[in-house]
Amino acid sequence: MRILVLGSTGYLGAHVAERLRALPGARVLVGGRSPGADVDADLARVRPEQLAKALASAAPDTVVNCAGATGGDAVTLAEVNARGPAVLCAALREAAPAARLVHLGSAAEYGPGTPDTPVTESAATRPVGPYGATKLAGTVAVTSCGLDAVVLRVGNPVGPGAPPTGLPGRIAALLREAGPGPAAVLRLGDLSAHRDFVDVRDVARAVVLAATASGPLPPVLNVGGGRAVPVRDLVTSLAGLAGFRGRIEEGAASPAGSARSAQVSWQCSDISAAEEALGWRPAHSLDDALAALWEGGRTP
Repeated sequence: MRILVLGSTGYLGAHVAERLRALPGARVLVGGRSPGADVDADLARVRPEQLAKALASAAPDTVVNCAGATGGDAVTLAEVNARGPAVLCAALREAAPAARLVHLGSAAEYGPGTPDTPVTESAATRPVGPYGATKLAGTVAVTSCGLDAVVLRVGNPVGPGAPPTGLPGRIAALLREAGPGPAAVLRLGDLSAHRDFVDVRDVARAVVLAATASGPLPPVLNVGGGRAVPVRDLVTSLAGLAGFRGRIEEGAASPAGSARSAQVSWQCSDISAAEEALGWRPAHSLDDALAALWEGGRTP
């Protein structure tokens, strides 16, 4: 089985590629801009016909698109998150129409949730900013392309290697910088929001199951932890793992909280469809994920 992974150098993509390489009989090809890539593919810039030629040469049985931008201006987000999937689908229709496409979407596509009501895949999508809106545009491109395709709508990933561009990784970095001393002060933003955190290793496992499942899959599947966790609890848990003895100050004016908290105060995904279609449920608890995040960044 030939599996092409786009975005394999990113946080999710690296875990996905590692998990796919462990599959018996799988040959994992890497697509991207790096000199060592098997397929030269910058989805934000490449023309569909150019990508089609590269895909025809690679002849993948499955394509996993982990490429995406979480930050940057609206133009950058649109180029990567919206244009990228559309170009990929157009190229696949020409070069490898029988290949399965597994695309990573985001729970941000749903927008604000209703407390105590997990969202299903049929819920209305009401993204509140350019990130969620561009991810939704990418999802629409994939679900309407006519290919054997599935979008995995991922919650808030956490776990080993979490980057400082996301909330868990940023909090861990701030805790390392603050140190364990009792005089340390951690100044954070609004921590009142609830988020659906999912271990990155469970996301990678869901991708493998989607890539290897027989028969057609639903167009969209939620991949999350299945419960809403107060961001404040995540911070407290990480502080405990760090042995932090200082003071945590919470204020909306600080840049270290979630930028979306004021607009999206509660998010939780119903993950029952993924269990039915893929036999998938999270294997790691949030405590597991946070312990792996903290231990992974310790100085040897």
